[in-house]
Amino acid sequence: MSGKTNTLIIGGGIIGLLTARELAIAGQSVTILEKNTHAGLESSWAGGGILSPLYPWRYPDAVTDLAVIGHKDYPRLAADLLKSTGIDPEYVRSGHLILDLDEYDQAKSWAKTFSKKITLERKSKFLQRIGRRELSLIEPELSENHTAALWMPVIGQIRNPRLIKALVKDLKQRGVKIIPDAEVKAIHSENGKVLYIESSNTRWSADSYLVAAGAWSASLLADTGLSLAVEPVRGQMILFKADPDKLRRIILNNSKYLIPRRDGHILAGSTLEYVGFNKQLTDSGYQELWSAAVDIAPFLENTPVVSHWAGLRPGSSSGVPTIDRHPDLENLVICSGHFRNGVILGLGSARIAAELLTGSDSLKSNYQTRNPYRVQ
Repeated sequence: MSGKTNTLIIGGGIIGLLTARELAIAGQSVTILEKNTHAGLESSWAGGGILSPLYPWRYPDAVTDLAVIGHKDYPRLAADLLKSTGIDPEYVRSGHLILDLDEYDQAKSWAKTFSKKITLERKSKFLQRIGRRELSLIEPELSENHTAALWMPVIGQIRNPRLIKALVKDLKQRGVKIIPDAEVKAIHSENGKVLYIESSNTRWSADSYLVAAGAWSASLLADTGLSLAVEPVRGQMILFKADPDKLRRIILNNSKYLIPRRDGHILAGSTLEYVGFNKQLTDSGYQELWSAAVDIAPFLENTPVVSHWAGLRPGSSSGVPTIDRHPDLENLVICSGHFRNGVILGLGSARIAAELLTGSDSLKSNYQTRNPYRVQ
């Protein structure tokens, strides 16, 4: 059996890495077990890194509360990681155009509440409805077929593969152990506590344990008697290579989006497919994404596609993640089910998970004894 650590984290995606950082800053020793050869190769790498839920007004307040934390604190995290590691996660406040207008009243009501929880620059508006003239100034490459939009100028993005690399380097500098090729086979427990974790290469023991294994969390927890309502949902994406600044804004239309990176790459995503643990690419998925992208920005019709990939999101019915202690195992915490919003919700989720793992009293005051992310 391996040496003991304060906390053992199952899963080296964005949730596991961010929680490990919270714990390490608090002085805890942390070990992460990652089933792949490197951390963050699943949905954390495959997603787009938009720092907002796609249609945030469609979600419960519990999601908004986590998004507020991410919106406030990602700029600082990106700057800290650049300073400590030399790797730039490329936080960019691109602004976000939403071409769907049917839910404007609902969006306006949500934005009024959200904007009170964050600090806005003087004279800045969090959400506004704009017409064709303003659209052409904000995003000249937008198709002329789109004549109005919702504009959220303060929404940013982060380049999630670079964020993962920076977090991994930062954690190693803090003494966190990341063990690759360590697929967990079983969680062994006795008398209401986890005794040890059995992985593909050894046994691991700790004072406390965190399951943050994304779409694989439910299958890991099944042997503990818990039925976690998290399932894999495939999302395919394609990547265009254009000139830098050819497209400047995040743009969303009919649940499909474009995300421009600093170097000219433009992500187009994403499909939503309930096909189990199947990451196979499809021609129909490619065509769906390409057509939606060209409808938004016609110049993409003649722009080369340089990559096509898929990831498995940890889907949950309401989009509200589970962040709670296991009902029967007092030293096991679960943090999973973030669906399409793992990056933006990750910072807030990691802080709650770290509080649960360390026995912090602040949860009682924060949630007034009611945890909105409890195991259902």
